[in-house]
Amino acid sequence: MPEEPCVVGVDFGTLSGRAVVVRVRDGAELASAEHAYRHAVVDRELPDGTRLPPDWALQVPSDYLEVLRHAVPEALTAAGVRPGQVIGIGTDFTACTVLPVLADGTPLCDLPEYAARPHAYVKLWRHHAAQGQADRINALAVERKEPWLERYGGKVSSEWEFAKALQVLEEDPEVYRRMERWVEAADWIVWRLCGAYVRNACTAGYKGQYQDGTYPSRTYLEALNPGFAGFVTDKLEHPIGQLGDAAGVLTAEAAAWTGLPEGIAVCVGNVDAHVTAPAAGAVEPGQMVAIMGTSTCHVMSSDQHGVVPGMCGVVDGGILPGLWGYEAGQSGVGDIFAWSVRTGFPAEYAERAAAAGQSPHEYLTDLAAGQKVGEHGLIALDWHSGNRSVLVDHELSGVIVGQTLSTRPEDVYRALLEATAFGTRTIIDAFASAAVPVKELIIAGGLTKNALLMQIYADVTRRPLSIIGSAQGPALGAAMHAAVAAGAYPDIQAAAASMGKAERGVYQPDPERALAYDRLYAEYRLLHDYFGRGANDVMHRLRRIRAEASA
Repeated sequence: MPEEPCVVGVDFGTLSGRAVVVRVRDGAELASAEHAYRHAVVDRELPDGTRLPPDWALQVPSDYLEVLRHAVPEALTAAGVRPGQVIGIGTDFTACTVLPVLADGTPLCDLPEYAARPHAYVKLWRHHAAQGQADRINALAVERKEPWLERYGGKVSSEWEFAKALQVLEEDPEVYRRMERWVEAADWIVWRLCGAYVRNACTAGYKGQYQDGTYPSRTYLEALNPGFAGFVTDKLEHPIGQLGDAAGVLTAEAAAWTGLPEGIAVCVGNVDAHVTAPAAGAVEPGQMVAIMGTSTCHVMSSDQHGVVPGMCGVVDGGILPGLWGYEAGQSGVGDIFAWSVRTGFPAEYAERAAAAGQSPHEYLTDLAAGQKVGEHGLIALDWHSGNRSVLVDHELSGVIVGQTLSTRPEDVYRALLEATAFGTRTIIDAFASAAVPVKELIIAGGLTKNALLMQIYADVTRRPLSIIGSAQGPALGAAMHAAVAAGAYPDIQAAAASMGKAERGVYQPDPERALAYDRLYAEYRLLHDYFGRGANDVMHRLRRIRAEASA
């Protein structure tokens, strides 16, 4: 049989990058490979030992290039695909993950004189140290009645482009002056692949407050800080590429890194969550995809435009052309479960888990699965990494109520699983309040393998859960966009019809458990509003006390 055309998708996550080789005809994933970042998340000290304050999360950009050098050729070899069969490469990235660079794309942290300067490094999506700047951005936007603010549910996040850039200006003006471009990592990696800097429409809209063809005005930025007046024109503004378009073609240098042919299509960059929607076949209005990993991102397209409280953004064509694309999210999900295991898994449990051949997560899940709803007597708030939606406040923190001397690790673990489900229901309720209906919930990401967690989500949200038919949803979605960029499909909807995949209605809500969860959810919402809407500001006061003690 003749060799069939293939595409490569590369998903740059929080801790590693994954490459997948995909057949264009039907979306079959022929092979994948993963490469862990050598520096992982830099949140305590820089590579040279320079200490970092609380709430920082950085990365080293050279780690991303190592993914291209290792994961792509490994996946290609494992697939048994000749390089000449590959017609395009697409990438996706965490967002908002941004870095300061020179005009040629050189990261400032690669310059010896800035190796010890924290602000010269990549600011990872979960860098939350710019909350003070975000608070001022929001307050001034409310005061000036900035029209773009409602497109973000009334608040922008400390995770986004403007807050992080303003932090650089105010804490390290020299680094700010030296940087010539403030670039999303999603665009930086494409720049390195094709030699052309193209700003992608997705991050510009969702993370850069780019609405109706314009950014926040110079007068607004000047009112924030006189030195910030020229931020858009001097360091951010750039031609914008639409999703699924070609940013350029693979350079000889990048071809040598990856083992792919020089000259193949390189797709415009995109965000990990947003590319996953078509990979899961979610191309109709009201199909919400929850990409569940260390955090959860909820994306949905709709033919309805509404002002949904606490959204990360609503962008015309932000996910699919012709529809409004909504994004919401939870800052911590898998990270919270990992924290529970890391800090609350006693030695006797570890011994039993090892004897059973189980991981700590598997062991706790099995114990928790034997409980009835409410049996543990706990309720938790899933804010250990702050709240992205609907409160948009990364200075909030986690809560567990109801612990006694009889509380066991599996009780806490299940309460935290449930808390994240309550957080997702809160987001769905926010959509309903804005008359933007959520008709279906499709789950993607690594946490789909936890059947207890999936059933809890079905019961709590009272919705059937569909599951993406791929273990590499973002990489598959990136590959699908590459197929469009290479001309194999006219648009992403057509690519999704042939290459997307999902199993429908895998988990069904149980009426009895759903009713029991309604009672717990009511308690969750009481705590949610009490701690999150100003009735008790103790979490913010504790943050200030910690910051003073750490200074």
